[in-house]
Amino acid sequence: MKLPAIHGYIDRRILINFTADPKVVEKIIPFPFRPHLYKNKAIVGICLIRLKSIKTLGLPDFMGIGSENGAHRIAVEWDEDGEVKTGVYIPRRDTSSKINALVGGRIFPGKHYHAKFNVEEKNKKYHIDFKSSDQLETSIDARETETFNTRSIFGTLEEASGFFEKGSLGYSPNKDKFEGLKLNTYKWEMQPLDVLEVKSTFYENEHVFPKGSIVFDNALLMTNIEHTWKTMPDK
Repeated sequence: MKLPAIHGYIDRRILINFTADPKVVEKIIPFPFRPHLYKNKAIVGICLIRLKSIKTLGLPDFMGIGSENGAHRIAVEWDEDGEVKTGVYIPRRDTSSKINALVGGRIFPGKHYHAKFNVEEKNKKYHIDFKSSDQLETSIDARETETFNTRSIFGTLEEASGFFEKGSLGYSPNKDKFEGLKLNTYKWEMQPLDVLEVKSTFYENEHVFPKGSIVFDNALLMTNIEHTWKTMPDK
């Protein structure tokens, strides 16, 4: 059984982005994927997304459910039908929803770890942290700003937004295959965040990412985005 077309709203989506050594990233992504480079750097990150009114396309909003979710993502490309395609490889998914954790990999693409989320949002400030059932920890403290990070590898907000818009198709591992899920947003609007502190024990694991091989780059915010999800053929 696979997920039917799903409709809902992205109440809040934060993308926390890092640059990484391509040779390090090559070791942790499987064939047929390879790093999608920007200025000779691999781009990896975390998506912290709160979904609401999630239900089968065509059902009324009141029948939908909501959840907090975290996805560790790696920008990738691959060859398909004689063309180079781009998207993201998602080695790790975490969710506040016990239902998502239960059916992840059977209905929803990829295994979902159940996690406890702590969220505080007020006065254009954001604190989000979660700890998963296997003790992985992620957190961010940030605030809205009108100025894109001048130290980012991306020259402008528009450059960064354009790059991440190409990551709408994500693949998650499930046993011996990779399950695809495509995000279609009814609009695409991003604004910059000023990050005060960020933590991810996934990216801080020096056995995977040796010291100096990964650097925080920027964070971006999306709010109130109507969207659909559609499952794609496995790889």
